[in-house]
Amino acid sequence: MKSGKKWIIAGLVFIVLAGSLLALPPIRERVSNRLDLLRIRVFYLINPPEDSVFNPSESTPDPEVARIVAATLTHLAPPTGSPTPPTQTPLPPEAPTPTLTPSPTPLPAALTIDNMPYVDQHYGFNECAPANLSMAMKFWGWSGDPAEVSSWLKPYSRDKNVMPYEMVDYVNGQTGLRALERFGGDLDLLKRLVASGFPVIVERGVYTRDMTGKISWMGHYQVVYGYDDEQSLFQVKDSLEPGGDRYTVTYDDLQTGWRSFNYAFVVVYPPEQENAVMLALGDHADSNRADQIAAQTASNEIYQTEGQDRFFAMFNRASSLVRLQDYGGAAAMYDEAFAFYAGLSPEERPWRMLWYQTGPYYAYYYTGRYYDVISLADKTIEGASEPYIEESFYWRARAKAALGDSAGAIADLEQSLKYHPDFGPSAAFLREMGE
Repeated sequence: MKSGKKWIIAGLVFIVLAGSLLALPPIRERVSNRLDLLRIRVFYLINPPEDSVFNPSESTPDPEVARIVAATLTHLAPPTGSPTPPTQTPLPPEAPTPTLTPSPTPLPAALTIDNMPYVDQHYGFNECAPANLSMAMKFWGWSGDPAEVSSWLKPYSRDKNVMPYEMVDYVNGQTGLRALERFGGDLDLLKRLVASGFPVIVERGVYTRDMTGKISWMGHYQVVYGYDDEQSLFQVKDSLEPGGDRYTVTYDDLQTGWRSFNYAFVVVYPPEQENAVMLALGDHADSNRADQIAAQTASNEIYQTEGQDRFFAMFNRASSLVRLQDYGGAAAMYDEAFAFYAGLSPEERPWRMLWYQTGPYYAYYYTGRYYDVISLADKTIEGASEPYIEESFYWRARAKAALGDSAGAIADLEQSLKYHPDFGPSAAFLREMGE
């Protein structure tokens, strides 16, 4: 009996001591993080995301809905953040590959921008975008705090992703600097910008160990600030990797990873340097022309690549058509891309794709394929252990509203705003719905 009492007392003492330790913020945070990691690993073990495949048009739209859509589609205004209406038509698939305006002087064989600052992203969760943007701004004399950039870009700390346009909006709206985004870049353009004195933020796919312990594909930003033709190397700042302050990437590796984001890049610059930036951009100075180049590059690569790279090329072609507002062509191309994706091995499938790129939602929504919008959003949201993807909730809300499910749309919009407070498109649509 006495022995039993001792064990009970010892147990109570242990509970009290454990509770006291967990009251200490550093220990509580460490335990919480480990429990989160365990939960995520169990979730993905039970629901392997690479096994989930989206099948377009698996639900047949109501004929009356299709009729209404066909009659009213041209009057729909794109939501906040959508592409600007084009002034030129997309290049047809058989058009010759466009060439860039040549530089006024030959580029040096090697060049590195001096005094490029470095910011490590390990000061918080998923701080890749704020860290890289801070590096680009610090180069031009910005003296702010990366944590403040993070709180603006991702007010919900566990937001899955920051889009390039959000980085541009921060620079143009919150600082005295300027920024622009373009698609369809290439290695020569990167070199030309660097040779002109402009570091470039590129968005690319990388394979790294994720929170599940697996090596898998995900999106990542890097700042390119130097190159060497003899060694075929770019000097980049990598906020994630050990030794990221002095990091190099081969030309081939950068192009391969960059392909998965349609060769997207962001340039930050002082306002007085705008003419120099535009000169260095050449054909890419005009965003519409850049999108045409991106569309043609993707068309070429569809026939030049295989496996995962071909999927990226198909997806890129569709995304460029979205930006050029050829939604019908984009939807058809996305259909082909998703069908091709289904034929890839699970290990090859970049299942996080819709965390980073929302082009399919535009294409399917603006062709009246609301059921496909909902189905794709469902798979994206349900396939994430933490569904902190505000864009998917927003687009599902628009599709539900178009189908007459106002209550469901409002619930999704509120969820979107929970995961990204003040997210412009969701806040505007909620007001439009009278909430």
